[in-house]
Amino acid sequence: MGVGEGWGLLLCLAWTLAWTLSRAEADPAERQWRAVDVVLDCFLVEESRHPGSLASSRTMVDALLVLRQVPVLDDGSLEAFTDFQGDTLAKDNPPVTFEASVNLVQIPHAKALLHADCSGKEVTCEISHYFLQATEKKVSFITNVQVPGGGPSVSMVMKVLRDAENGAVLHPTLNLPLSPQGMVQTAVELQVTTQTPSLNFLLGTSASLHCGFSMAPGLDLTGVEWRLQYKGHGQLVYSWTTGQRQAKREGATLESEQLLLAGDASLTLPNLTVKDEGTYICQITTSLYQAQQIIQFHIQASPKVRLSLANKALPPTLICNIAGYYPLDVTVAWTREEPGGAPVPVSGASFSSLRQSPMGTYSISSFLKAEPGLEGSTYTCQVTHISLEEPLQASTWVAPPEQKMAFGVLFASSLFLLALLFLGLQLPHRGLPRR
Repeated sequence: MGVGEGWGLLLCLAWTLAWTLSRAEADPAERQWRAVDVVLDCFLVEESRHPGSLASSRTMVDALLVLRQVPVLDDGSLEAFTDFQGDTLAKDNPPVTFEASVNLVQIPHAKALLHADCSGKEVTCEISHYFLQATEKKVSFITNVQVPGGGPSVSMVMKVLRDAENGAVLHPTLNLPLSPQGMVQTAVELQVTTQTPSLNFLLGTSASLHCGFSMAPGLDLTGVEWRLQYKGHGQLVYSWTTGQRQAKREGATLESEQLLLAGDASLTLPNLTVKDEGTYICQITTSLYQAQQIIQFHIQASPKVRLSLANKALPPTLICNIAGYYPLDVTVAWTREEPGGAPVPVSGASFSSLRQSPMGTYSISSFLKAEPGLEGSTYTCQVTHISLEEPLQASTWVAPPEQKMAFGVLFASSLFLLALLFLGLQLPHRGLPRR
């Protein structure tokens, strides 16, 4: 168990107890912001290049990120939270610990990070060196944090605060000065976040892709760029630079200038098509730093199911038509239910070739020879698709062969009697002989 994990477990237990005690007492109108330390187990990723070779190796070492005094809306459950103490670090082989001040930026999803352990989620956190665009001598790092299961994703650029001083204790591998508690002191100067790293939207609807940011005073926003990557191909969707907007995708819009400058760079896409699917990259560029967020965007279209009789010959053939669905994967299952019985699976179905419409949606048909039994059966075609909360079903009743044969015999007999009657009416009447 890492230091951050152990610390998170203690805080989780304290939070659970405090939340239980305060649940009935907490009044939403009385909630206040409270500054707490958010401690995350991370990995420090370092790239090293081998001499005389273009190849590089990637090493990961244990690290700890301490976000100092992050404002969190208190629902009454933060009373038991205490500040992180550096003396809790292990004496032997301690993790590389980064102490990050957030006084200059906002961390809007700090509560999700704070309570991730209590929700049974393991936060993914990676720290790596950041190479500045401008000729800035300060050393910087970038941290990427994500809460799995649809949670928020945050990227933070952190500037090292302490300069090397005479007699300062340096980290053995990073060669950076350490605080008296043995931590690398930094300040977050830019953060870019998204609430939803993965999105699913139905074909033809409109979607909003969230991207927010916060930057330190003194930094200027110089550019916002949205790009789409799909199957190895990249394209520009929307770009903004000071006073200029350019939409490459028809109908794409960015938030108003006022909201954009306030930190909202969300993108709106109307009339979604299959071509809108892929990986979206929201890139925020300032006068000194650059950071981005990645959103996996999936398009879905729900199938329409229709069950019909393909022919009336014995045995009859049923056809289940599944039309207009996306993405490609779909499951079709057949069942048969006799009177008074339970549905049982039926095998032996065949499929038509796959069809794709100009819109990119798919259609396919499933065929099944019906064997209804002596009393007839209800046949059901069940379709499962990712766009459906529950499977779609279509059912039809198939009469037994005997009823069909009896009907045929009765119909033929009726025709024969009608023919005899008609012929009898057509015969000439012979008169009786006179006396």
